[in-house]
Amino acid sequence: MRRREFITLLGGAAAWPLASRAQQPTQMKRLGVLMNLAADDLEGQIRFAAFLQGMQEVGWAVGRNLRIDIRWGLGDVTRLRKQAVELVSLAPDAILAQGSSTVRPLLEATRNIPIVFPASSDPLGAGFVDSLARPGGNATGFMSFEYSISGKWLEVLKEAAPTMTRVAVLRDASQGSGTSMYAIIQALASSLRIEVNPINIGSAEEIERAIASFTRVANGGLIVTTAGSIDMHRDSIVASAARHKLPAVYPVRNYVVAGGLISYGIDYVDQYRRAAGYVDRIFKGEKPADLPVQAPTKYELVINLKTAKTLGLAVPPTLLATADEVIE
Repeated sequence: MRRREFITLLGGAAAWPLASRAQQPTQMKRLGVLMNLAADDLEGQIRFAAFLQGMQEVGWAVGRNLRIDIRWGLGDVTRLRKQAVELVSLAPDAILAQGSSTVRPLLEATRNIPIVFPASSDPLGAGFVDSLARPGGNATGFMSFEYSISGKWLEVLKEAAPTMTRVAVLRDASQGSGTSMYAIIQALASSLRIEVNPINIGSAEEIERAIASFTRVANGGLIVTTAGSIDMHRDSIVASAARHKLPAVYPVRNYVVAGGLISYGIDYVDQYRRAAGYVDRIFKGEKPADLPVQAPTKYELVINLKTAKTLGLAVPPTLLATADEVIE
């Protein structure tokens, strides 16, 4: 979905008709929502609007048969933990949790209330589910990627910046997914004769120092992996890459909107819309334990040509031709 469609979706959310293709549920349900973003984050608003549209399509409308209590965590672990407890105390019929950083505190607060995550990098490795096919507990939802995408990040970055011989990988080493993504990048990099250097997530100042140190040697690139702890530093990471003239690939398009070079990752809007289907099924009596965790079905490649020009890069026509969105 293109951004102009996003704005139409967001602006029209309040005016969606009450009629639906599905049979209309009549019982009032209460939904808690925990988002690891700021309330004024446009990307977060767009994703949530897509979820609301998905709920509308299966017959749920806020104020008629659906009540929503939403919290925005700002990427702060302490804040998220407090908000998770607050939402659980409201005894909702289900909770929509943005990803791993929100699911974890919710599972600490409840093992009874159903939890649906629109995007989680490694729900099995994180211990959120017993298996992907049979989650077994009170949480289920959708994976944010398959680990093979890590290799794609390196391939895309090498195609955009062919002189790159070194790459720094920004990761959250405290998460199993961070270690796994790095391992896949490292394995592919050896065949491409590219040197790989890890940068573990820390404060914005620590990230800046690590990137500055890495760029003292030429022909470098940056891969930013996916994690809530990383995304909260989005603007400072993009600014640091720009300051040091470092071509970078990101897992989410909002980095590119903020000025990053290129992103390749799941279509989060599609994932949020699909998550509405799981919430609907839980409202109608199904259990998360029986709803399999689903893999992504849609990916998007986004390129910022203005940033490419600033970096002195000529993006190959073959790469541009495969882009889902080009920002000029």
